[in-house]
Amino acid sequence: MTIRVLIVDDDTLIRTGLRLILDTQPDLEVVGEAGDGAVAVAQVRALRPDVVLMDVQMPRVDGLQATAEITGTAGAPRVIILTTFELDEYVFQALRSGASGFLLKRTPAEELVAAIRTVAGGEALLAPSVTRRLIEAFAAQPAPHHPDQALLGELTARELEIWRHIARGLSNAEIAEALFLSTLTVKTHVTNLLTKLRLRDRTQAVVLAYESGLVTPGALETPSGS
Repeated sequence: MTIRVLIVDDDTLIRTGLRLILDTQPDLEVVGEAGDGAVAVAQVRALRPDVVLMDVQMPRVDGLQATAEITGTAGAPRVIILTTFELDEYVFQALRSGASGFLLKRTPAEELVAAIRTVAGGEALLAPSVTRRLIEAFAAQPAPHHPDQALLGELTARELEIWRHIARGLSNAEIAEALFLSTLTVKTHVTNLLTKLRLRDRTQAVVLAYESGLVTPGALETPSGS
């Protein structure tokens, strides 16, 4: 299966460099490029890419607005934010807008390629260490006083337990170890809770956990050995 990629960046040199990297991969196809968010939205509609590599700061329509417009439609592609700084305010907003993760522009070529494949396969591009930095960002945000009971009522007790662990930055393997379950069982529970909550991936699950009041920054627990 070929993964169709759209590259969005206002820097021509960066777009060219990304294309050169991706063109060396037999399973990746660059179907188009865009220099700003408005063109990106139009290109997504016309070209139907599977993954969009999205810069943040661009003229006319920036990457944040473009990401929200792109991910707000049915059958939307996955969006990976490209940024110079880890978890600056723009990236945080973009994740809340529906992006599946982010990469630093200095990311090695092999990691970029692996990230595109990961996101295209339906997984979130958000390592546990990145999740924990997201949690730190949430600590500065006002949190709800009470959990959203209607939302929480959709899930089983085990799914809620696993969701709390996801929101605290644990990987499936770490959750499995903590709850004495197999990794496959945890993965099944994660898939079920994402389906019930109509979420695309783990990234959105972390965001929603804090927005709904399921967990709060003051209740953080750090996994042993991390």
